[in-house]
Amino acid sequence: MFTTEGGVDVGDVDSKALRVEVAVGEKPTQAALVSGLLKGVPADAQTPLGEFIFGLYNLYVDLYFTYLEINPLVVSNGKVYVLDLAAKLDATADFLAHSKWGKVDFPPPFGRDALPEEAFIADLDAKSGASLKLTVLNAKGRIWTMVAGGGASVIYADTICDLGGSAELANYGEYSGAPTEHQTYEYAKTILTLMTKEHHPDGKVLIIGGGIANFTNVAATFAGIVQALKEFKVPILEHNITIYVRRGGPNYQEGLRFMRESAQELAIPVHVYGPETHMTAVVAYALKYKESPAPAPPTFSTANFLLPGGITGDQTPEVKSRSSSTNKGPDADAPFFSKIGTFVGKGLGLIGDGVSPRDYTLFSNTTKAMIWGMQPKAAQEMLDFDFVCSRRQPSVACMVYPFVGNHKQKFYWGHKEILLPVYRSLAEAMKNHPEVDVAVNFASLRSAYDATLEVMQFPQIRTIAIIAEGIPENLTREMNRIAKQKNISIIGPATVGGIKPGCFKIGNTGGMLDNILASKLYRPGSVAYVSRSGGMSNELNNIISRASNGVYEGIAIGGDRYPGTTFIDHIFRYQLDPEIKMIVLLGEVGGVEEYEICSAIESGKITKPVVAWCIGTCASMFASEVQFGHAGACANAEKETAASKNAALGRAGAVVPRSFDELGEKIREVYNTLVANGSIVPGPEVPPPPVPMDYAWARELGLIRKPASFMTSICDERGQELLYAGIPISEILREDMGVGGVLSLLWFQRRLPPWAGKFLEMCLIVTADHGPAVSGAHNTIVTARAGKDLVSSLCSGLLTIGDRFGGALDEAAKMFGNAYDSGQTPMDFVNETKKRGQTIMGIGHRVKSINNPDMRIVLLHDYVKRNFPASPILDYAFEVEKITTKKKPNLILNVDGFIACSFLDLFRSSGCFTREEADEYIEIGVLNGIFVLGRSMGFIGHYLDQRRLKQGLYRHPWDDISYVMPESSGKFDGI
Repeated sequence: MFTTEGGVDVGDVDSKALRVEVAVGEKPTQAALVSGLLKGVPADAQTPLGEFIFGLYNLYVDLYFTYLEINPLVVSNGKVYVLDLAAKLDATADFLAHSKWGKVDFPPPFGRDALPEEAFIADLDAKSGASLKLTVLNAKGRIWTMVAGGGASVIYADTICDLGGSAELANYGEYSGAPTEHQTYEYAKTILTLMTKEHHPDGKVLIIGGGIANFTNVAATFAGIVQALKEFKVPILEHNITIYVRRGGPNYQEGLRFMRESAQELAIPVHVYGPETHMTAVVAYALKYKESPAPAPPTFSTANFLLPGGITGDQTPEVKSRSSSTNKGPDADAPFFSKIGTFVGKGLGLIGDGVSPRDYTLFSNTTKAMIWGMQPKAAQEMLDFDFVCSRRQPSVACMVYPFVGNHKQKFYWGHKEILLPVYRSLAEAMKNHPEVDVAVNFASLRSAYDATLEVMQFPQIRTIAIIAEGIPENLTREMNRIAKQKNISIIGPATVGGIKPGCFKIGNTGGMLDNILASKLYRPGSVAYVSRSGGMSNELNNIISRASNGVYEGIAIGGDRYPGTTFIDHIFRYQLDPEIKMIVLLGEVGGVEEYEICSAIESGKITKPVVAWCIGTCASMFASEVQFGHAGACANAEKETAASKNAALGRAGAVVPRSFDELGEKIREVYNTLVANGSIVPGPEVPPPPVPMDYAWARELGLIRKPASFMTSICDERGQELLYAGIPISEILREDMGVGGVLSLLWFQRRLPPWAGKFLEMCLIVTADHGPAVSGAHNTIVTARAGKDLVSSLCSGLLTIGDRFGGALDEAAKMFGNAYDSGQTPMDFVNETKKRGQTIMGIGHRVKSINNPDMRIVLLHDYVKRNFPASPILDYAFEVEKITTKKKPNLILNVDGFIACSFLDLFRSSGCFTREEADEYIEIGVLNGIFVLGRSMGFIGHYLDQRRLKQGLYRHPWDDISYVMPESSGKFDGI
């Protein structure tokens, strides 16, 4: 667009500017830009200005701009001067254009610098695969939210504003995409920190809300929230905070139970509701517009797992499928009910003769799909859905994953195990599975574009679902252009997919089996919907199933700015399908696609009842431009606001509720009207076949128990942070516990006093090495010179440790401890061991003597005397040394004996161990562990030394070997 007028008083640019339309994938010429835009520009300025605009366009494309405006712009003496410029970069293109951009800081979505708490959550989001967003709107507000899901977060903000709470709405944000327990804890802690900074005379409310999750484990996220609530128990009570909870999805029963019980234990006011309560009803409860009802009784069942009397063995239940047909005519692949509907529709004149079910049917009960990416969980959910829908064959034909070789992956089909092929090459997968016409693309945002282009090369593909969020807009538009040329329907990007009850579902759509059953998605209803939000599609399944006979088909077109298929694409399909009796639209702020629906209703192209609502009505409450959770959820003009769209839809003839809170009521009203006039004839409910529950999920729900194969009590790596004996690794490092402190936790399961930890470290230091001549070091050196690796060389040295070399600590402790405990005098002890012909373990040294003392012993002895509370057994050992050195001066208390006796004193005098525990540690060999750990450092040093010196294969010299061979007598002895 270009206009010769400029400045702050330019007025309505759209009506004044000249335009040059550039199709996606094409590039304008400079001549076309000059002739199309610069008609009113003086001739001498057209050439430099044309060159400038042409170069600017190329820069715009190359650097992934999404918007660029120059106003004003001046041409003088053949040069172009930019006086003011506003532009937007596509933040999702960072991985492509980062080197060209340099360092770019994208502003926060509400037109101001981020607060420290907002920056913390942004940093947490950047390090996570989940989505964590937080914007503080009014730090002094009394209404705070913690909402799961991008679409749900907008709807909660809408409802709060609709009920007059905009002035008190404190924040906007979301946590979604299966955040971990720790991430949810950090998010909840941040919210509670902000809430408890200032008091409010009317108290405050926290709404922990969300739709019905598709794959997020509700119990796991609630565990993080409860941890934060426990920390903030006192501030919550002091600030008079009341909490309202509404959630559904995988393991929600356990999550709600945990939340209720924790609230009772903490004695804080928490009201808990599940999917039986409308998603935003808790807002009216929190704002006192409605009386809070008593929570529904907790649900004690989940999923439809196999029970006695279900399917066993090779039995197949007799199911009268509405989708089976033996007709092999032109419409053989279309569902049976679609064929009947087509026949009736043509007879009534609703469908033209040139329209076939293939024109409006994306999925049937014979649809076969390929999954791009290693997504076994999503594939299993699709197979479970197939089974509960009584499909004859699985909908997943194969998976493609370029990073592994061809192989088979095991899945369940009901109670049976089946194998599905995984291919490295897409071409091979398509060749082996010509029946596949749907591709579910789980590739990351960096590779989803290339993967989709590759999939579109195969004519058999009719539909592609792109799950990834954040594909650059230029690439998305090019991808959509190619798809349109090839007549391929793209669902997404940034979508959970879609579902056709009784036939087919994409990936994680619809959630787990308990939600599939609760929302009656195993059989078709009469209502079709289309939504942008994937998370809200599951909530629509719930709302529609409670207000009508259920869903016929549901599509989430995705939250990115340029979805592959739009609202009108799917609503036109729904209009053509005679099985669909009414349509539900959930639009949102941003874009103008909803106006196409208005035009279609007004022109009579859409004749079926449409119940419509656009979320994001709260955007008008904010002073600055608002970017909500989805990339497309931002109004750039009045026409793109949710309020304007809702008004237009209402004028066109759609049924528009006053708020999302009333959406279910309006659906019920329209449905009852259709039932009353005979358009819908509700049929009897047919129970679906039971599906066995996965072992892992059953254990998660606490339905089964199994003896563990291993037990451990020293370390736990399962949480967000590694724990040593229950102590977080960050605390260990922060307190500088050192190696001795770590050993005290891992070996003894307790914190020992600092002097004990220091003694442990000293023992490791003095036992680290004793030269290359000792057997362990010798073996390590020989093995290293034989070319073996570090681990093999270390093991070779360690295997020499025993009673004769280094392994005398345990036995020395037992001998000296027993002698001391029995009351023997040192002389009696020496004489007794001599009578038994035993060596006193820990006494004797090959080099050192009473006249040439071992400095290691001297230093350790000094430390023990200065720091140990008592050392009676060590003192006893030195009395024994006085006796043995009278016989030979080298029969001194050696390092093994000293450490053994010192540790006995440590166990008994530190106050950290009972006598039984001390004896047990000696018995199980903990003292030899000291020598093994210390000497391992030395052995590794010898290995590295030999490799560094490049020493060759060792061969022992002949002159150091005494060859003693038997004399040859020429006869065999004994014969």
